[in-house]
Amino acid sequence: MQSLSSDCSVHFDRSKMRHAKFIARTVLVQNNNVEEACRVLNRIMGKEEIFDQFRRTRYYEKPFQTRRRINFERCKSIYNEDMNRKIQFVLRKNRVEPFPGCN
Repeated sequence: MQSLSSDCSVHFDRSKMRHAKFIARTVLVQNNNVEEACRVLNRIMGKEEIFDQFRRTRYYEKPFQTRRRINFERCKSIYNEDMNRKIQFVLRKNRVEPFPGCN
């Protein structure tokens, strides 16, 4: 009997691991305002780039277009990372001088 219970727990763990990929998004409708809930859901899906992925896979993308898009995304992420680093440096609050180098 003991081995049967351990087999069941292993099977249960596998079933949980199988469905771990799915992440549910729930939007609550408040005061029967369905349009607002749809806007919130569209905003969430837009931030997670679900619409972009759908638009990309709707039609065939030629290899040169894929390379161009990927290179653009790389350059954009490098630029954004650099700008965020610079903004965080300027917005630091624990500096001795609020404006370094401006004496």
